[in-house]
Amino acid sequence: MPLPRLGVVIVTMGIRPRELAALLASVEKQDVPAARVVLVGNATPLTDVTADVTKIPLGENLGCPGGRNAGLKLLSESGEVDVVVELDDDGLLIADDVFRRVQWLFADDPGLGIVGFRVADENGLTERRWVPRLRAGDPMRRGPVTAFLGGGHAFSMPMLDGIGLWPAEFFFGHEESDLAWRALDAGWKILYEPELVLQHPRTSPARHAAHYRFTARNRVWLARRRLPVPLIPVYLGVWISLAMLRMRSSAGLKAWWGGFAEGLRTPCGPREPMKWRTVWRMTRLGRPPVL
Repeated sequence: MPLPRLGVVIVTMGIRPRELAALLASVEKQDVPAARVVLVGNATPLTDVTADVTKIPLGENLGCPGGRNAGLKLLSESGEVDVVVELDDDGLLIADDVFRRVQWLFADDPGLGIVGFRVADENGLTERRWVPRLRAGDPMRRGPVTAFLGGGHAFSMPMLDGIGLWPAEFFFGHEESDLAWRALDAGWKILYEPELVLQHPRTSPARHAAHYRFTARNRVWLARRRLPVPLIPVYLGVWISLAMLRMRSSAGLKAWWGGFAEGLRTPCGPREPMKWRTVWRMTRLGRPPVL
């Protein structure tokens, strides 16, 4: 098949200018150039960015999924790309053949919807939470999965045209699960490819002030939107138990339960539960949609 045309979307809040400059340089050094690189500024004007990119300065912070949607809409409307690569603004492509490898993967399999990159720190180490499967002991094990990391991945544009974009209302947290479940339900494949590496500093998701609130709220929204009714209490029960076992902060506990209550009482967007055959498919892939 012909090699797909690639686009790139990066969202920034303008608070990591050195990391962003390094990332844009690593994108520029790829041995296959992107047809279009889109930089979205979440509540930042991007006036200090001198790289040759398409800029979308947003007047307000739409969160990561909302910001990414702005870039994806531009690329979709332009008709210039077949595959889009999305990267965190504090990530770095350490190899110059990432885009070429992405092209090959999508050209070889028209049913491929998402390719997840391996995220590794500056020492080359991949944390267990960065491996998109339950058995995370070997981060170099390649194969089909049910999830992907938001920090570095590639999407089929035909897939996005069919299933829709990121759930912007999530703002932060579990938007990847919502999109992955929709992709699987529509019959698309998700591949974890550890040879595609995004270098990323080792951080904790709790560094975001609203982490606990958004995490709890969005889990409830995810269940309400995407799960068959019998699985909703199972999913929420599992994650309540895990959250309580892991919680180390009284402030975090209060924020978590506040977010959980918010998820129950507020609109979550349209409900489109996955088919039972998708539940079975995810189970066979090693991660049923209750874990």
